[in-house]
Amino acid sequence: MNTQKAFLGSAIVFYFIIGLEVLIMISPFAGFFYSIFNPFLLEIAGHWATSWLCAFFLPHMTLPSDGLLRFIRVMGSVTFIAGVCAFLVCAIEVYASKGMKRGTVVRGLYRYIRHPQYVALAVAGVGLSILWPRFLSVFLWLVMILAYYFLARDEERRMIKAHGQGYGKYLERTGMFLPKVVENALHLRNAPSKGVFFIFIVVMTIGGGFFLRAYTIDHLTTWKNDNLLALAILPQDSTMLEHRMPDILKLSEVTSRLNAKGDYLVYLMPRHYIMQGMIADTGEDWKLYKKHHTLGMITDWILHPDSHLSDSHHHGHDLSMQQGDDAEKSPFTRRLIFLKLFGRSGSGIRDIKPFSIDTQRIPYFMLDINVHTLSQVSVKDLEPTTGWGRVPTPMF
Repeated sequence: MNTQKAFLGSAIVFYFIIGLEVLIMISPFAGFFYSIFNPFLLEIAGHWATSWLCAFFLPHMTLPSDGLLRFIRVMGSVTFIAGVCAFLVCAIEVYASKGMKRGTVVRGLYRYIRHPQYVALAVAGVGLSILWPRFLSVFLWLVMILAYYFLARDEERRMIKAHGQGYGKYLERTGMFLPKVVENALHLRNAPSKGVFFIFIVVMTIGGGFFLRAYTIDHLTTWKNDNLLALAILPQDSTMLEHRMPDILKLSEVTSRLNAKGDYLVYLMPRHYIMQGMIADTGEDWKLYKKHHTLGMITDWILHPDSHLSDSHHHGHDLSMQQGDDAEKSPFTRRLIFLKLFGRSGSGIRDIKPFSIDTQRIPYFMLDINVHTLSQVSVKDLEPTTGWGRVPTPMF
């Protein structure tokens, strides 16, 4: 029994470690974390049956123009904070009861459900899966809530042994994870019905993730031609993208690098876009785990869902980066990062979608340019890695 509890507890801890990956990857501990975790990510990404686990299903690097996607992102922060706060309230109730020797806690949230702490952590997990929307986080959340069920059953067996009929009556009048009236309405009276309900949760959760992924891709700010798709990080750059991309692609620095038979994905962004290191290794300033501003970035990530993606937050980057000639300082100056596309089933945008889970996106070169005047600031060939090496990162 102790071995089973240790395994279930480890599954829960593992979920929160993976769910908090985005916090770890901007911390000084990123190198140590990925030396252990990245081989696992690369292994599952290399197999068709598991590659979907490394994919993302909601915008994380781009600012969505769609109201529903923005609402979901805000609700991710709300549910994460609410779940953590509810967990802390329940913990205070439990430890206060133990300290004052009041016996079993049956007040507060425990008046309505028997395991509000588990529910609170599950709610926080929903928010965390939105904040870092990798399918692996969703899959492990399902494992976590299943572990909560078995841990709760074990706790209740021990409580009945310790407190007898008194706790038995408490079991009869309160629900396990939902209020009793809700559990009765859902007919969650025995193990088989609870198993069917869990299967329903699995189908809705995974299916919902794929639906949101398709919905996200349909609502990205993009422009494309026969063999290239351009994606704007900020939706307000849509006009710029539509009217200037054809001219940018005619520049000699671009045409000399693009092969008519190749297929490409291009990101259009402000030069000081904070998360560009997830797309390609564009320089030391965009390897966030080296910048020692972890707390500020975490606060922005949770409390400011939109502003941390904008050009207005540099998190202490060298202000000299903003100095230079007129082209560099112009509000029309943008950075374009070009990636080569490869896929398992044939090649090219004509055969595969640029955001397909099976598509490989390899950094190629970047161009800083005044999009209004087409004055080039700089061009640089890139290594085929991101600022985090070969770690699978978000693509939108």
